[in-house]
Amino acid sequence: MEVPSYHELMMPLFTALQQLGGSGSIAEIDEKVAEILELPEEVLEIPHNPENSNSSEFQYRLAWARTYLKQYGLIDNSRRGVWVIAPDKRDVKEFDPQTVVREVREQHRRKRAESGNDEPADEEEIGGVPEEAEAWREKLHRVLTEGISPDAFERLVQRLLRESGFVHVEVTGRSGDGGIDGKGIAKMSGLLSFHVHFQCKRYAGSVSAGHVRDFRGAMVGRADKGLLITTGTFTRDAVREATRDGAPPLDLIDGDELANMLKNLRLGVATQVVEEVSVDEEWFKSI
Repeated sequence: MEVPSYHELMMPLFTALQQLGGSGSIAEIDEKVAEILELPEEVLEIPHNPENSNSSEFQYRLAWARTYLKQYGLIDNSRRGVWVIAPDKRDVKEFDPQTVVREVREQHRRKRAESGNDEPADEEEIGGVPEEAEAWREKLHRVLTEGISPDAFERLVQRLLRESGFVHVEVTGRSGDGGIDGKGIAKMSGLLSFHVHFQCKRYAGSVSAGHVRDFRGAMVGRADKGLLITTGTFTRDAVREATRDGAPPLDLIDGDELANMLKNLRLGVATQVVEEVSVDEEWFKSI
């Protein structure tokens, strides 16, 4: 079985959002679409571009499907990365993906014609890149997986946890410690605290359920919570294992979530706000 094309993913994506109640995070959408199409794990784990991205081919094509459906007006997304069905499209039962592709390309053809460029637009020009695959993420992924040492990555996670409110964060990194790279205390509203052990995995691929089980085995009885952080992704079985009934739950942070946290905390990722100044002539005339 091969990864479905982005236009083949459009209808399952819309159906997934409907089944999720009209909105969903990227992770929820990915899992629901995979469930609807009954895609096996080996298909979901096919990497898109392991040197530049932590995304699988399935995730990358699904991101393109979101991009097209957004520009067609069927769905939209918030600044927090939650995707929703457009209010006036909630009763839509089905649509033709090929019509979506034609309409979006026609929109871009008209825009190009208005600017004096009549050449047909290619895929990259239609959406630039999928919104979840911006260039800065690819650069950050390369830096984290190739540009810094494993020790530096552990120190980065230590700083990230401190900036997020953890206290007494230590990097242990002792061999034979079951993969535990460090520990800290998470403070909740100044009232509650949890002892947390964490593990850092600089992966270009996917972290398996076996890794999750091994980490849980190492931290059970030694901490209240476990936190597994990777530059890559987690397999579907790994996510299920992390929240398996009857076992201590683990929190997972994949490469995309890690990138968002570094950006929000401004740790090695800077954002620039461009100030736009305009003069209101009417205001001056009204004085």
